[in-house]
Amino acid sequence: MSTCRESMEGQNQILINRIKGNLRRPSWASVLLLFTVIALISLLQINREYSISLLIPLDFGLISGSRPGPQISSSCSDFFKQVPARKVVKSIRDFGGIGDGKTSNTKAFRRAMEFMARFTDSGGSQLVVPKGRWLTGSFNLSSNFTLFLEQGAVILGSQDLKEWPLINALPSYGRGRERLGARHISLIHGNGLTNVVITGENGTVDGQGKMWWELWWNRTLVHTRGHLVELINSQNILIHNLTFLNSPFWTIHPVYCRNIVIRNMTILAPWNAPNTDGIDPADSSVNVCVEDCYIESGDDLVAVKSGWDQYGMKMARPSSNIIVRRVTGTTPTCSGVGIGSEMSGGVSNVIIEDLYVRDSAAGVRIKTDRGRGGYITNITINNMKMERVKVPIRFSRGANDHPDERWDPKAVPRVRGIRISNVVSLESKRPPLLEGIEEAPFLDIHMENVSIFGLAPNMKWNCEYISGSSCSIFPAPCSQLKNESTFQCPIH
Repeated sequence: MSTCRESMEGQNQILINRIKGNLRRPSWASVLLLFTVIALISLLQINREYSISLLIPLDFGLISGSRPGPQISSSCSDFFKQVPARKVVKSIRDFGGIGDGKTSNTKAFRRAMEFMARFTDSGGSQLVVPKGRWLTGSFNLSSNFTLFLEQGAVILGSQDLKEWPLINALPSYGRGRERLGARHISLIHGNGLTNVVITGENGTVDGQGKMWWELWWNRTLVHTRGHLVELINSQNILIHNLTFLNSPFWTIHPVYCRNIVIRNMTILAPWNAPNTDGIDPADSSVNVCVEDCYIESGDDLVAVKSGWDQYGMKMARPSSNIIVRRVTGTTPTCSGVGIGSEMSGGVSNVIIEDLYVRDSAAGVRIKTDRGRGGYITNITINNMKMERVKVPIRFSRGANDHPDERWDPKAVPRVRGIRISNVVSLESKRPPLLEGIEEAPFLDIHMENVSIFGLAPNMKWNCEYISGSSCSIFPAPCSQLKNESTFQCPIH
């Protein structure tokens, strides 16, 4: 991992300015136009025995000025069913909160939530966090509740470990993910909830995770770190229009949930911050929508999971019906979108589309291993643009981490039905790496309109224990992906 050369406060300000300041992100149309122009120039320099029409995916909708693939209006936000206005609205100040960035508001937030819980069955409630810096330890949400951060509001995670109490390990993991036994609770937490909204006027939740990262780096961490937001056994959840910074561990983690929508979020952590996944939208969860988010992190931008080895297999709660679209970001150590490696409960019916990933270790990665069991099936990845990504497409085995000695080396995952189309990668460092498992080859892998630029002429795709088909690929894929005639390519 890279070295953090700036103070945490200075680096945060640089990251925030990059997103919120005068430097505006390019529109999708301009990014796609740039990709297409560069790709065409690159192709003109390729040996003339190749046909440009066969090598570059041109179906970007640029001629008509439309977005690639689904139109900009495409949204999966209807996974969340709208809730009525809350009957009771209170400010954290009503409970003694002081937003000076120094005074602990842990008791104020907990008092507020005890009060708000009274209205779970009588019209619901909303807690407003006004402009200010509100230092607090963890607190639990209630059902039929909205947490609303006004513009300029910043919730700061406490630097006192005692204000992040220990809770039981998740049954599908059997232990804390990093350490045996219990784990620290998340800063914003909920269990068994319905109809919860976490939103605002682009307010901020800052986990102040450096304390936790140093425990990890120094090998003095006793219990697994807490998340910034974790919701368990909950349904109809909306997380929207906020900035999340410096999570101690995974940033957003719904587990055993259904009908989750995460939209218009900015999620930032230093690139060397360990295991700070941006969004783990589906850990044994169903009907999950992630769209229109910008993420920079020290791990996967988005990761789909479903339990760890024998514990995940025993619980057998899959992640299914997941849509991830219009996510942009960078992660120098990990992938834009990862599936696994904890996928022992099964992962199916995942759509990933309209992604832009830059300066990252991998674009899309399917991660699994012996001992995981479970399955990954019916995965669709479409319209992905990458710049300076080391390995654009990677299927990997050998995660080689297990919860305990009781894992079963004969429990191999089943991976089948992966569709990847309309991919452009510029300034790539390495060719795709597709590694299945000898006892359980990855089957029915189909790639179409995939162009990987920047590779040395002697670099070839690396494939082992996979089978499938391909159409309009540059450079030529491995022989395991049987080449289809261009004229037989499916028409989209």
